[in-house]
Formats: sequence, structure tokens, C-alpha cells
Amino acid sequence: QVAFTTGSIMGFTVVGLGLAGLSLSYLILGVGFGQEPTFQILAGFGFGASSIALFARVAGGIYTKAADVGADLVGKVEAGIDEDDPHNPAVIADNVGDNVGDVAGMGADLFESYVGSIIAAATLADNDVERALPFYLAAVGILCSMIGYFCVSTNEKGDGWNSNLGSLMFALEKGMYVSAALFIIGSFLVCFFLDRLIYEFFCILIGLFAGILIGKLTEYFTSFDFAPVKSIKDRGQTGPATVVIQGLGVGMLSCVPPVFVLVVTILACAEIRGDYGVAIAAVGMLATLGITLATDAYGPVADNAGGLAEMDPSIPSEVRNKTDALDALGNTTAATGKGFAIGSAVLTSLSLLTAFKEQANLSSFYLDLSDPVILAGTLFGAMLPYMFAALTMISVGKAAAEIIQEVRRQFREVPGLLNCIKQASEGLEIPEDQDVLPDSNRCVEISTRSSVREMIAPGCYAILAPLFVGFTVGPRCLMGMLVGSITSGCMVAIMMSNAGGAWDNGKKLCEKLNIKKTDQGKACVVGDTVGDPFKDTSGPALNILLKLMSMVSLTVAPLLRVQDNETNPDWNNFYYGFIPLVLFLIVSGLLVHAKILTWEDPLGKFLGGEDKAVEMAPAKAAEGKTDNAAASEDVQITEAQA
Repeated sequence: QVAFTTGSIMGFTVVGLGLAGLSLSYLILGVGFGQEPTFQILAGFGFGASSIALFARVAGGIYTKAADVGADLVGKVEAGIDEDDPHNPAVIADNVGDNVGDVAGMGADLFESYVGSIIAAATLADNDVERALPFYLAAVGILCSMIGYFCVSTNEKGDGWNSNLGSLMFALEKGMYVSAALFIIGSFLVCFFLDRLIYEFFCILIGLFAGILIGKLTEYFTSFDFAPVKSIKDRGQTGPATVVIQGLGVGMLSCVPPVFVLVVTILACAEIRGDYGVAIAAVGMLATLGITLATDAYGPVADNAGGLAEMDPSIPSEVRNKTDALDALGNTTAATGKGFAIGSAVLTSLSLLTAFKEQANLSSFYLDLSDPVILAGTLFGAMLPYMFAALTMISVGKAAAEIIQEVRRQFREVPGLLNCIKQASEGLEIPEDQDVLPDSNRCVEISTRSSVREMIAPGCYAILAPLFVGFTVGPRCLMGMLVGSITSGCMVAIMMSNAGGAWDNGKKLCEKLNIKKTDQGKACVVGDTVGDPFKDTSGPALNILLKLMSMVSLTVAPLLRVQDNETNPDWNNFYYGFIPLVLFLIVSGLLVHAKILTWEDPLGKFLGGEDKAVEMAPAKAAEGKTDNAAASEDVQITEAQA
């Protein structure tokens, strides 16, 4: 109850601020502007939400996973100590990162989707009643989520891995199902009394059920109660390589069911009510976000509570049993939350894409898919999610390398720390007068500095790409770029998030079976370490990329608007595109100069001597080989010896 209540603060803060901010902006702007200028300006509100979501999600993901990877590899794999052992210098940064990435990052991500879906639906509306509908639905959804909050309860006792996780999961889902049922009734009344909007009501229902179904499908691929995660655990018997291969296969295969659900949702809503139907379906999917986000944000709270219980030896074991059960459930809710976030991001991005088409006055006459300009934009857009994911993955690797080096340094240089680690790995009790704690502040400092520094490149490129394409080539190429990025970004985001979640719960399954310190368990730990940036950095960051580029395009759409009598809107005023191009070159040059964009090993300054030794080894070997060959020239080998 404590963990869920804490998570609900994030959930209701997101929806409350989102609806209040949009409503107040609309009321204030509506006094001095007409409908069309008002919604053009509201796109700027969405752009602000996208910008801060980029910072929270990308920087937060780099922060949390750099610390997590460093703590796991040196602490659990090399030293053999428990995950939250206080003698690991990176454990505090890891626990702080859970809040930075999984609470603040997820909240900012879904805040962006929430306001973006409302803006897109209101922009595509044909009349005042349809413009008001998404605002009313959001308000009804908040009330239903509040009622659902009071339905979350359980009589299950915390018994560690022996707890009935299905019963605990139903305790959370009970509140979500009550909220959904009440929202169906509330949305029907709103649609009926506004203007008998029956077609719109069906689209809302489809969006609501699509979100629930995507969450359940994600749970199947990422929970250790089902076959996909069990297969990853079984591959641990043959080493880390097969764990990684199996996890990638599970992640790729997990794209099929959610994409099928999204395709059916889009086709059905478009057939019922056109573009507005798809947009209002996204609003329906996100209407009960208050309680959905509460179930997701509760996980990091339980995880950190378990970490604190493990750090303090005076806390009894039954407390750790309760937090273990809550933490295991939190892993599943986190995975389903990420699946829900991806599905809502795709629907929101499609709605924003359609709104951009309307604002830019792009009729079907200009949008022939076989046109080279649109195809070129589609190819360019399909590449962007891979570049974005690569930049964030490499950033986690570099930051984690610095954390690993710092942890190893403290193990070597802090007096008495290594002896405490040996005793902890053997399960021995350490006397209080002999206990030595590490300097955790250094790892927190490294994670903070790395996360802020490494988010500059992906953030700038995500904003500059649509500006460059839109102003240089034109709105048609930009339309193709958005289509390509949504298509490939959806696949990559689902694959990364679900593969990472499956690897994570494969490791948790080893802990449940008490084999985490065997070779099989260590192989699954390696898989989990590979999956950490997949599920908590690169995969979720792609949600931001899709929505941010769509929101930037919608914001500048009036500047790219095609005139009614214009036959070829391409390359008009292309010289304006040189401004974002020059900014791109300047930013890239500065990042290369600062060695943020580099292939150099971040530990090169520490390993310089070893690198020289490695370089000298082949030369010495060659010299030895030459000497041996010369010495053997005089040796005669008989045919029998040969």
C-alpha cells in the first residue's frame, strides 16, 4: 500500500498538471486568438513537454544504467557479492538511478504522450464539440483513476519468492480494471450528452482495450511465469552467448502481437471515424493514465526499499522477504508499463503526423508513396531510430566503463574494503569495528556528469533533423521522414524493451531458484547487464524521439504550409535549411572536440601501460619465432620423424 500510494503521486501529478496546463493555456489563448492560431500555439506547449521528456528519459536512462551495469559487473560477477551490498561503491548511484530513470523518466515520457494525444485530437476536430471531447475524456479518466486507486488491496503475506505473484498482480490490476470499467460508462455519457458521438465512443473503446491488451502481451514475453523468459534461463546452462542470442530472439518475436494490435486499432478507428478516430483512440488509451502510471512507478520504490533493507544488517530477514516479493512484481509492472508507453507513443505520433498534414495543407495530391522525394524521406526517417539508439547505447557503455574503473580502483586502494568484500561474498558476518564503507559519492558524480554530457548529441539531432529536412527539401519529404521513423522506431523500441525485460526476469528467475551464484546464474546476469540499456535507456528513449520529431514538425507546420495554387512544394526557400545544417555541423564539431562523439576508449588514460604491453607482445613473439626458426635451420628431420 505504501509503495503503490507513492507511485500514485507520480501518476496523478502527471495527469493533473497535463490537463490543467492545457486547459488554462486554451482558455487564456482563446480570449485573444481564434481557434486555429490557438491550437498552433498549443503545439508549442507539446514541444515543451517533449523537450523536458527528452532530458528526463534519455539523461535519466544513461544515469541509471551506467551505475547499474557497473555495479552488476564488478559487484555480482567479479566480486560475487549481493546486488545491494553496501560495500559496492556503485550501489547508491544505482538506487538513485532507479528514481531518475524509472520514475521521473517514465513520468515525463507519458506526460508527453498525454498532452500530445489531446493536442492532436483537438487539432484534427471538425467542430467545437469534437474539440472539447478530449478534454472531457481526460477529466473523466482522472476521476475514474481516483476511484480505482481505492480498490487496490491484498491479503497476501510477503514470503519472498514463495509469494503468490499472480495474486499480487491482480491486486494492482483490480484497480486498473475498475477504472477502465468506470471510464467506459463515463465516456459513453460524455459522448451521448455532448452530441450523441456514438462513432467516437467506439473508437475510444478500441483505444482503451488496445492499451490493456498490449500490456498483457508484454507481460507474457517478460514475466518469468511464462515460457519466453524460462527459455532464456535454460540457455544459461551453455553460457552468456546463448543467453544473449535467445533474448534477442525473444525481443524480435515480441514485436508481432503488439504490432498486430496497433494495426487493427488504426484500421478499425480510421474506418469508423477517419483520422479523428485514431486520435481519439489515443486519448482513450491514455485516459486512465493516473492509475496505470501509479502501478508502474511503484516498482522502483519497492526496489529501493529492498536495497536499503539489504544494506542495513539490523533489519530482519522478513522485511527483505516482503520487498523481494514487491520487487519481483515491480519488474513485471515496469515491463508492461514500457509496452503501454510504446503503444501510446505510436498512436500519439500518428495523430500528430496527421495533424501536421492538415496544418501544412498537404492533400493526397502531394502524397504519392512512389514519389522519390517521399521515399527518400522515409529511408532517412527509418535510419534515425537506429542512430538514436546507437548513441544512447554507446553512451551507457562509456559511462559504465568509467564506473567500473572507479569501483575497481576503490576495491584496490581503500584500506580494508577488499577484505570486507571477501567476507561478504562468503556470507560471513563482518564485525562493526572492522567494517569499511566505500566512497559512493564518486560514482554518483560520474553518473551525473556522464548522463548530462552524453544526452547532448541525441537531443540536438532529434530536434534538428525535422527542421533540416522540412526547410531544405519541403513538407512532403518531412512527411516521409516521420512515417519512416514511426515505422522503424516502433519495432526497435518494442524489441529493445521486451528483450531487456526478458533478460532481467531471466536473472530474477535464477534468484528465485537459488542458482544465481552458479555458472548458469552468472550467464543470466551477463544477459541482464546487456539488457539494462536496452530496456531502460535506448528502447524507452525511442518513444521520445518519435513524439519529439512529430511535435517539432507540427510546431513549424505553418511555416511550411503549401499554398492552394502551388504545384510543386519541394525545395522552396531551401536556403533556410542551411541554418539547422550549420547548427548540426557546429554541434557535431564541438562534441567531437570535447571527445563526447568518439571511438576512443574512455579508460585509455588508465590502461595506457597495458595497451603498450599488448602492442609489444606481438613484436616480441615475432622476434622469438624468428630466433627459433633460425636455430632450427640446422636440424634435420627424418621421414619417420615427420
